[in-house]
Amino acid sequence: MQVSNRSRRVNFGVFEVDLRAGELRKHGLKVKLQDQPFEILVMLLEHPGEVVTREELRAKLWTKDTFVDFDVGLNTAIKKLRQALNDSAESPRFVETLARRGYRFMAPVDTAVGSDASVENVTPLQMPLAKKAGWRYSVAIAGLGLMALLAVAIARNMGGLRERIMPNGSVGHIQSLAVLPLEDLSGDPAQDYFADGMTDELTTDLAQISALRVISRTSAIQYKQTKKPLPQIAKELNVDAVVEGTVVRAGNRVKITAQLIEASTDRHLWARSYERDVRDIIALEREAAQAIATEIRAQLTPQEKEHLASAQPVNPEAYEAYLQGRYLFNTQSTPDSFKKSTEYFQKAIDKDPKFARAYAGLADGYTLLGLWGALPPSEAMPKAKAMAEKALALDDTLAEAHSPMAVALFYYDWDWAGAEREFKRAIQLNPSYGMAHLWYSRYLYAMGRFDEAIAEANRALELDPLSLLASWNLANVLYFARQYDRALELCRTVLKMDPNYERAHHLLAQIYMQKGLYKESREEWQKRAALVPGHRLWDLSGLVIHSEPSGDRQEARRMLAQALEEKTKEGDMHGIMFAHAYLALDEKDQALKWLEKAYEDHEWPLVQLKVAPGWDPLRSDPRFKDLVRRVGLPP
Repeated sequence: MQVSNRSRRVNFGVFEVDLRAGELRKHGLKVKLQDQPFEILVMLLEHPGEVVTREELRAKLWTKDTFVDFDVGLNTAIKKLRQALNDSAESPRFVETLARRGYRFMAPVDTAVGSDASVENVTPLQMPLAKKAGWRYSVAIAGLGLMALLAVAIARNMGGLRERIMPNGSVGHIQSLAVLPLEDLSGDPAQDYFADGMTDELTTDLAQISALRVISRTSAIQYKQTKKPLPQIAKELNVDAVVEGTVVRAGNRVKITAQLIEASTDRHLWARSYERDVRDIIALEREAAQAIATEIRAQLTPQEKEHLASAQPVNPEAYEAYLQGRYLFNTQSTPDSFKKSTEYFQKAIDKDPKFARAYAGLADGYTLLGLWGALPPSEAMPKAKAMAEKALALDDTLAEAHSPMAVALFYYDWDWAGAEREFKRAIQLNPSYGMAHLWYSRYLYAMGRFDEAIAEANRALELDPLSLLASWNLANVLYFARQYDRALELCRTVLKMDPNYERAHHLLAQIYMQKGLYKESREEWQKRAALVPGHRLWDLSGLVIHSEPSGDRQEARRMLAQALEEKTKEGDMHGIMFAHAYLALDEKDQALKWLEKAYEDHEWPLVQLKVAPGWDPLRSDPRFKDLVRRVGLPP
């Protein structure tokens, strides 16, 4: 039984052609398109991937008794078609021009039939054009029918047919990709967090496929609303393919349209739309990730297959709060935004006490609040561990919970074995988790394992190539490895990307000091101080640390005394900072006294005692050796 044209629809990208109504639709909305451009589109869709010659188009659309300039008419019709598809002749995504020959439809085509139709029902597209050509037409249609059946069978890989016919298909080489920010079609800027959240979730699901290198959100998000050609974006991110698409939300219904595009050719390899209730949003995300993995023939482990095939329903209100929390956590990166994000994560938990990812979000938030000094580490780190433990009790495959657990064990508990176990588990579960690689590199250099630390820092930068943090982190690792010149050059590169990146100025000040360039060191510290106003204690103590040893010691002591007085009024001492300042004045007894204070307060920089160049003048002192032993750092 053949399927009538009345039940036929053809989908490509975000578009749908309704052959019965003779309409082109985008996201379900009708796109105005005149008859001739529409008929050209249908003819191209009948032969996807094949050249439709100018002569064939002329024979179908411009009969012998039509008195028009054919070239002008065809060019005008093609131009109108491209305008409707938002396509371009220079960088075509749908209609490719072959000079003096004709045109070719480039994107994958999905032929939709009625709900009761099987693959055997599929017939070739029937042209809504005029005259048939007798038995030749019938033979041609029969042949096209067989071709269509074969195309569907190959596309759906029935019986492994695609692998047998095309064992080395054009998409088999894709080993890296980036998920570009999904476009929000709601028209409401307040909904940005939702589209960004969907982008992050799809990225995370794909990142868990070990056969793929997936670019981190920090780099991919920089192409939000960009006008750059896709091949240029792919080159800048060093990926084989990109995923782009749209998000439409109406009440509790969500529709995502995603397209997979080969970077080198800008050729569409796959496109599909998914629509679900918000409760089933995780299933939607994982279904899309699995479809992409299948299309590029990524080898999935049994665990990866199980992950992508499993998804629990979510509470819509809890999920909404979670996405808002992640949006704040990811986009603003300040103590205030971290605090606000924890409020949203807690709201999500209040709505759904079994929402594992909300607990992981809380663990992340408390970890950074402790490390940034916004909360006392003695308060923040135990909370971070408790939230990570709750997340893992609900879902022990959640890499985003293993990572903050590792950070808390490393920086606060000084549980070196436990921290490494958790870092490795996070990376095993999500090999493209850039932040886990970055944190692990910091653990490794603290242990004195510099070659491994540099490798992990490089891996973090590969996964997040446009991230200032990832570039700075590699420079930081090189500094601790005593590779000062390499660290110096990388810091300068970071400052070319952003002259106001405070961490790079801070690190440069340390590098210059180790190289004996005290004037340059002090200048960099002053630049850092100007970028971070309100840190008067650090500014005063830092100026002492970065002063030339032969300089005015009396002025340095005056600044240090002033810093001590101000900090005493605040009631929160920073032992590490004052220890460094006294050591700069060559007062080792006072430096060791303040290190003991840092030990009592469990200050996190003590994890660097074994390797930090700044402590080199104390390394032969038995009191310093005893402190390293008590911190528990391996010999």
